Amino acid sequence: MDYLPIFSVETWILLITFICLFVMYGYSSYGIFEQLGIPVSKPIMYWGTIGRLNSVYYLEDIENAKMFGRIWGVYELKKPMLAVMDPDMLKTILVKECFTYFTNRRNFRLNGELYDAVSIAEDDEWRRLRNILSPYFTSGRQKELFDIMKHHSSKLTASLQSKAQNGEVITIKDFFGSYSLDIMASSLLSVDLDTINNTSSPLITYANKLFRFPILLFLFQGCFPFALPLLELMGFSLFPKSSTNYFKRFVEKIRQQRNGNSQKNSRDMLQNMIDSQTDNKSKKEGENKSKTTSHKFMLLTDHEIISQVTMFVFAGYETSATTLTFLAYTLAQNPAVMKRLQEEIDVTFPDMGPVQYEALMQMEYLDSVVNECLRLYPPAARLERVAKEKVKINGITIPKDMLVMVPVYALHHDPELWPEPKEFRPDRFSKENKQNIRPYTYLPFGAGPRNCIGMRFALLMVKLALVEVLQNYSFSVCDETEIPLKMDPEGLVGPLKPIKLKVVTRSNQCN
Repeated sequence: MDYLPIFSVETWILLITFICLFVMYGYSSYGIFEQLGIPVSKPIMYWGTIGRLNSVYYLEDIENAKMFGRIWGVYELKKPMLAVMDPDMLKTILVKECFTYFTNRRNFRLNGELYDAVSIAEDDEWRRLRNILSPYFTSGRQKELFDIMKHHSSKLTASLQSKAQNGEVITIKDFFGSYSLDIMASSLLSVDLDTINNTSSPLITYANKLFRFPILLFLFQGCFPFALPLLELMGFSLFPKSSTNYFKRFVEKIRQQRNGNSQKNSRDMLQNMIDSQTDNKSKKEGENKSKTTSHKFMLLTDHEIISQVTMFVFAGYETSATTLTFLAYTLAQNPAVMKRLQEEIDVTFPDMGPVQYEALMQMEYLDSVVNECLRLYPPAARLERVAKEKVKINGITIPKDMLVMVPVYALHHDPELWPEPKEFRPDRFSKENKQNIRPYTYLPFGAGPRNCIGMRFALLMVKLALVEVLQNYSFSVCDETEIPLKMDPEGLVGPLKPIKLKVVTRSNQCN
């Protein structure tokens, strides 16, 4: 007792009370899955169940699926999440009851300048934004952008020439990342950044940081969600302010230039959104109040315009660059698959002829290769929806405000659905086998009304780059290539260390 601090009785009472309240609050949100009869690992105070089986959250999903089946509970710090891998339930959640119960994704609230981006917006605001933006991602619009994409794909192949001739080991994402960012900037903003030849562009640095949430802030908001209003008021954001502020200034500068008629004829996404403002304002002038309400519903604010462009550029860059990187990595390890794909490319575009849109879209084995890579490495390891009301699906009760998490990575690696799931087998997606794939077991872009709005755009960008590069080169592993990969525990699906490969000029390959 002599070693204990000498406090007054009142101080001891306050201290003990604080410790008891701290412990009680730390466990307060646990126990809901036990009440619902849903299996869950034993949580640790404040920490929940994260990292119990694997430090990489999407690899841990696989371990949980092995232990509990296709439905289980997760405590992410203090937040309960219902993990669902059952295809029938997924159809109900993502499609049938999307508008009724599961319209919204998780909202961390600490979204900074991106609070009104379409991927974060909720309910009527999301519907409004989605309706405005959807026309930009039609197949007709893709065809219009194809020449812009080809301009950048040709620069990509040219940039690899010296690396192939010199036998250099390259960080493959550096090249695919620049290609993706250049296409996003050109297609959405009509700006040629030429980062493929200017790898020191600050935009690349900021793009790489956007989906890296600050760990301490993430932990604090997860353990003490009652502090979220205060954190919002103080201006805290999970998205790095350096990235969002830089791009905000970048877009505002472009818009100011257009107001000065320097790019009056641009027909990119930015200009379409600006025009929608002008069109709606002019329509409202001659209409009565009851009619203007519908036009106001379709009107974008200046801030919303910047948010949409920022999210599309950065998200499109990261997901497309990572997918192309994994494609190069898997093909380098599977030379027979790469050779078969190159044979299809040579037949489709003889004598290294220019890539044409329609022919590219009809390449069956290319489609199989890309689909299989997205099965192995889906950019988003999880999908999330929030239950608006208490609902019962397939005998499982989902309480109001429960976060439903779809472990896409684990779903794509379920051995009952995908035999030998770690193997890279494009024939799973052949025309003959595709019909045997169970619906809602392959979700690289989500499903239902709230799926990825830029899915077709991203696939076109990925397929074009892959075909043009493989027309000229082959990918090869080297001593610096990490096999197997150690996966990054943070952010989107990706390797912990950059993937290093060699590119070999096809004319120099040994027969």
